[in-house]
Amino acid sequence: MKKIDILNFITNFRKTPNDIKTRSQLISHLGITEETALNQLLEELKQTKVLRETELNGEKAYQVVTK
Repeated sequence: MKKIDILNFITNFRKTPNDIKTRSQLISHLGITEETALNQLLEELKQTKVLRETELNGEKAYQVVTK
């Protein structure tokens, strides 16, 4: 799993540039069994202001804010 995998799943700049994906959608799509690696990558993306953490249906969700 790489940062680009996360970003590519969350958004497709041509079709859905402002799409929001929940944490459970990320986990199921990427087939993650160990969440610590995911947490670390998400934190790095949030710190560099590439991702924004939001809430969707009462669950943590993420949106790409920078190309």
